[in-house]
Amino acid sequence: MGGGIAVPEMVRIEPGRFMMGSPEGEKGRFDNEHPQHTVDIAYPFEVGKYPVTFSQWDVAVEGGGCEGYRPGDEGWGRGDRPVIHVSWNDAMAYIRWLNRRTDRHYRLLTEAEWEYCCRAGTDTPWSFGTRIRADQANFLNQRTEPVGRFALNQFGLAGMHGNVWEWCEDCWHENYDQPGRPDDGSAWLEADCDRRVVRGGSWLISPRFLRSAERYWGSRNYRDSVIGFRVARTL
Repeated sequence: MGGGIAVPEMVRIEPGRFMMGSPEGEKGRFDNEHPQHTVDIAYPFEVGKYPVTFSQWDVAVEGGGCEGYRPGDEGWGRGDRPVIHVSWNDAMAYIRWLNRRTDRHYRLLTEAEWEYCCRAGTDTPWSFGTRIRADQANFLNQRTEPVGRFALNQFGLAGMHGNVWEWCEDCWHENYDQPGRPDDGSAWLEADCDRRVVRGGSWLISPRFLRSAERYWGSRNYRDSVIGFRVARTL
């Protein structure tokens, strides 16, 4: 996964249109997932094939990045496991270091981009269909697992369901029925920007919370063993 300075392996995502949010009849849906609405992403972009790993984070710290912060791994191991105990602010510090070292423009996914990548052309509760198996995602487990252990979705991305929640760029909104909602894939940056969107569910919880439309939030300085992130890049 990457080389040189442990740059995350990236996958090109083509433009497209999708329905964001969950339909009223979807089992397990929450009120914050409505109303369903069309999003048109008119630009290609790249996204990390995997969440950022401890190996990649540790290289950044050794290179003077991330303000020297070394998150704990709960004794589960580092290496190719997703980095945890990183806040939204920590993720931004990693991205600033990565941009300095590569002279590129990495960033977090927007919430709309995240769901587009997770769905990967599907409209089912999970990108793998109407149910999800333990070989496709890490859930109801005791810890994180290495990022390459699970199946790729139709866009060639791993771990969009489970293992760790992933920080997005967007500020939190209670649902999509509010003024100013962007429908072009851009970040929604008004409202409560101390709280930031997380997506995807984690190793700890049930498949309901791993659905493509599932959304939650964390304070931007919040660190936990269930939250990590992956990077994106506009082309």
